[in-house]
Amino acid sequence: MQTYHNTVGGKQADTADHQEIFNPATGASLGLAPLNSERDVNLAVDAARLAQNAWASVSDQERREAVARVAQVLEDNSEYLAGLITQEQGKPLSGPGSRFEMQACVGWTQVPSTLELPPEVVYEDDERKDVLYRRPLGVVAAIAPWNWPLMIAIWQIIPAIRMGNTVVLKPSEYTPIATLEMVRLINQVLPPGVVNTVSGDGRIGAALTSHPDINKIMFTGSESTGRRIIEASSRNLAPITLELGGNDAAIIMPGTDANAISEGLFWGAFLNAGQTCACIKRLYVHENDYDSVVAALSDLARQMPIGDGMDESNLIGPLQNKMQYQKVKELVTDACASGCDVMEFGAIPESGYFLPLTLVGNIRDGQRLVDEEQFGPALPIIRYGDLDAAIASANRLSAALGASVWSNSLEEAEWVAAKLEAGTVWVNQHGAIHPMVPFGGNKASGYGVEFGIEGLKAVTQARVMSIKK
Repeated sequence: MQTYHNTVGGKQADTADHQEIFNPATGASLGLAPLNSERDVNLAVDAARLAQNAWASVSDQERREAVARVAQVLEDNSEYLAGLITQEQGKPLSGPGSRFEMQACVGWTQVPSTLELPPEVVYEDDERKDVLYRRPLGVVAAIAPWNWPLMIAIWQIIPAIRMGNTVVLKPSEYTPIATLEMVRLINQVLPPGVVNTVSGDGRIGAALTSHPDINKIMFTGSESTGRRIIEASSRNLAPITLELGGNDAAIIMPGTDANAISEGLFWGAFLNAGQTCACIKRLYVHENDYDSVVAALSDLARQMPIGDGMDESNLIGPLQNKMQYQKVKELVTDACASGCDVMEFGAIPESGYFLPLTLVGNIRDGQRLVDEEQFGPALPIIRYGDLDAAIASANRLSAALGASVWSNSLEEAEWVAAKLEAGTVWVNQHGAIHPMVPFGGNKASGYGVEFGIEGLKAVTQARVMSIKK
């Protein structure tokens, strides 16, 4: 059985304890991943701290070139890492799956390597000149989730190192292997200690985020864990970027052509079997269009092959872990017991954490499948008669990561979009993130943004030089 390792100070790091990782589609063992101790966390932070001053002293151009080399390593190893993602996380190789995730890793590395954040003269007159500089914060603690384990890790790592910080990354205990291998590979083109890893459960995450030598925390995950990280950060006063999931609402405007938008709606809801923070998780449809929307989505769902993602004919994979599998099943069972119309599509394998693609109609605000983020392939479809009421329904929950409006009229859609409370509101698309466009949550979905120039600013400290002439 293969044993995987952390990378600390540019070298393979051994640990006494390990956990076995299994394929959620087949149950097959994938190998042993390290389970770290607090001592291991201290060693990783020490390595990052030791490397940080030298890395910050490297010229901006040299760091950009190093990040570009990381992008090339990711591209060269995309197929190997995509296979690990599929086996460990479950998303298929094909379609918007693990190869798609690796393409995103490359793109979200290439773009920051091209961006500049030069000093800015913020004020000048005859008597004074004030210049704003962006300096690295120091050591960044990055906590990545299990749904897009490599892509989101890259979102955290690359802006941080681009701006002269060093990183200690903890992957999810559910999906550590692919991430550890990615970090091992990119260390081939980075100075030792610039990117390090620790692995384990929430105790290791807590030890990392509360460590006195951590200067910035980046976390993607649940609201409950995010709140614990905020509490832990009181020990080091580290600024935090939090992306805490969402319960994204989509509103289809009356009279919108259902067939024209059905594919966008489908993947907006069922990307990665619904295990995406910015997925459509509540769909509001005008009562006159309800039947046509359900029919269009049903037609697509019937065609989608579900199964082991290593079979390239499959486009929908399993839930990643038993906990999530049971949660989604429970929410669908509750909807069924409440008299909702539960429509299931697709033949699913007998083994593995597979669920059918599920549309749930005759459902209302206040029911569990609507109010709780399901994070799985079950989409509640809520009828509305009054557009203002639909907007109020979309805004009624504390989760506010993303939302979308679908319409034949862009002018009308933009009017509705302006009224929705979310970090990003898409029009005639959903989840369409871009490495140059800031992305972050609103309300209980977190704070701070990632991507583009604003994402670079988030991993720096503003310093002003004020000069008397």
